[in-house]
Amino acid sequence: RLVFTTMILLVFTGLPRVEFKKFLKIAGCGTLLGLHWILFYASIKASNVSIGVVSFASICFFTSIFEPMILRKRFSIVDMLLALITIVGLACIFSFDTRYRTGIIIGVLSAAVCSLYAITNKTACQNIKSRTALLYLIGVSIIIPFYLMIYPSSQPIMVIPEGDNLWWLLCLALFCTAGLYLLQIIVLKKLSAFTVNLTYNLEPCYTILIAFAAFGESRELNVSFYVGITMVILSVVLQNLMASRRKENTKK
Repeated sequence: RLVFTTMILLVFTGLPRVEFKKFLKIAGCGTLLGLHWILFYASIKASNVSIGVVSFASICFFTSIFEPMILRKRFSIVDMLLALITIVGLACIFSFDTRYRTGIIIGVLSAAVCSLYAITNKTACQNIKSRTALLYLIGVSIIIPFYLMIYPSSQPIMVIPEGDNLWWLLCLALFCTAGLYLLQIIVLKKLSAFTVNLTYNLEPCYTILIAFAAFGESRELNVSFYVGITMVILSVVLQNLMASRRKENTKK
């Protein structure tokens, strides 16, 4: 997937030069991005799709803490309180089945790393074209193969995908990697990392519905899960309402 994404970007951007210091900053962001991917997919493997994406919803909590610290902004008590609703929801989910605790812990770590990626990306990718930034972000996410050195696979590794796998990987590379992260870099130049990460909190809503339909995961979950996911969705709604109100006040 990374190889396909890099090839797609090379077609559109070539291999533009950037300053070495700027490259190091982008490389650091790319490393965080690669680490996030490893943790996110590990979370899903250790639990299931629903648990993985719900745990990822804690990204706004980490952003409300990390963004003021890194960018030297004022802490927002309101943002932290709203993000804590998500954490309470995760706590409800955390308690419902010990089988999924490892997956939840890894998923929360994934959210923390992704939060750091979004914040550092905002500063590292300034003053360069978004396509150029994405090319080097993806290109230096090569830490993923080292995962196999630590956790060897018990199955053969498919080096050259064929048939349906080839087309699915091409679609993922074009739309879910190149397209998605290009849009993220563009909006991060105009919006705060907290506002951008609010949209990620919507991911559990539609992903869980798809997981229910595709994998029948609703059979594995109980009442405390639904209480927890309701609180996560509530935090998303409240956070978006607050963001809209702030935007209106700024215009006035």
